[in-house]
Amino acid sequence: MPERTIIGYAADVPIELTEFERGEPFDGDADAAIASLQQRLACAQLSQIVHRKRAIILLEGWTGANKKSVLKRLVGALDPTHVQVVSVGRFDEFNDERHWLAPFWGSLPSAGDTTIFYRSWYRKLIEQRVLAGLDKKRWLRACDEINEFESQQKDHGTLVAKLFFHVTVERQAANLQQRQEDPWMRHLRTNEPLISLSQRNMALEILHEFFAQTDTRWAPWNIVDANDPTASCISALTMLAEMLEKAMPAEPPAMGETVVQFRQPKTPEQTRA
Repeated sequence: MPERTIIGYAADVPIELTEFERGEPFDGDADAAIASLQQRLACAQLSQIVHRKRAIILLEGWTGANKKSVLKRLVGALDPTHVQVVSVGRFDEFNDERHWLAPFWGSLPSAGDTTIFYRSWYRKLIEQRVLAGLDKKRWLRACDEINEFESQQKDHGTLVAKLFFHVTVERQAANLQQRQEDPWMRHLRTNEPLISLSQRNMALEILHEFFAQTDTRWAPWNIVDANDPTASCISALTMLAEMLEKAMPAEPPAMGETVVQFRQPKTPEQTRA
């Protein structure tokens, strides 16, 4: 059997991470920009809740690439009763014998809800490829399974928003060193090996390969230049606001039986009558 080639429904223009390394600072009032974006996100989520739409947001990227800062800003903008955040651990923490995507099915959003994956099913796939030497045949099969999984969510009316946070090796090293020097932050560091500094070259090659396989028209990748923390936060929130606004209806649904009517309290005169 001949070796498989790039999947036909992948994006026509391949993603090249080196194109997202400018690190240009945000030119403007960052606090005002973030506040405005959070308001847009809140309005889009309100439409999502009312129209009972679903959304899945993936935050992937290098260790030390400002993902958690964006997560905090994002969650802070949304109604927390309709949001679930799932932090995905290392692949060797999945110790059951189910299909490797099975643990994620239980975290999929209900109608009107959003699930944010802080790292996701891609983490396990990349770790196995980098660390465990996952062979090409199984790698391509896993990519196919991911594409089918995300396609099923899209067909079910779910928005799938995938963000990858990219930093240069110099910026990543500086960020990790800063964390190590902070007496509080250093305790949050683990020995997690995903895309570590020592494996950058191998990981870069694998990342470009997996982008080519999983950058689909129904669930495209959005690359965030995370070399400047403030600019990357604004960029990521802008991407998400635009995707949510495009996916959610702009007008409220028509009045129906599901709408609870507000009853005006009786005035004293009406009560005496």
